[in-house]
Amino acid sequence: MVADEGVRYFWHEAPVPDRLKITQVYGYLLCPDTARVLVQDDQGLFNLPGGKPEPEDADLVDTLVREAFEENQVVVSEAVYLGYQEVHRPGVRPYAQVRMAGLIGSFEARRPDPDGGRIYRRLMVALSEAPDVLGWGAPAVAQASAAARAAERAWGLQTDASTSRSYVD
Repeated sequence: MVADEGVRYFWHEAPVPDRLKITQVYGYLLCPDTARVLVQDDQGLFNLPGGKPEPEDADLVDTLVREAFEENQVVVSEAVYLGYQEVHRPGVRPYAQVRMAGLIGSFEARRPDPDGGRIYRRLMVALSEAPDVLGWGAPAVAQASAAARAAERAWGLQTDASTSRSYVD
């Protein structure tokens, strides 16, 4: 996320209210062996896997699973809802960006994203380092904390261990 003038972000660990349109679903996708999280690297610009919900997606999990495979060729075996980021942008109605945590089932061979043809590198970092790598500030710290709690509760992953960054390409 690039810091836009006048844009404010508010993190909520709650269901998205009906009044807010969901514009994206991004996931903190964790390796079950290392508990590191996947951050996609687009030539030095970092993001979480995810994207816009499409009409063919049955639900938010489907959006995350589809986008993670299209962008990063990872199979998401399980996913849980974390909450949403409410975005207030001048001149635009507030909207929601959903965040989820997911478990990576496998890494497939990299190939171009069908939307734009980019090939993203797959950087694996400790969950505690993800907010700094992403550059998203305080909302990302709260999201990563929610992802850590969810990963421990859902999959028994201990995400507090410091691990070195590495690429899975």
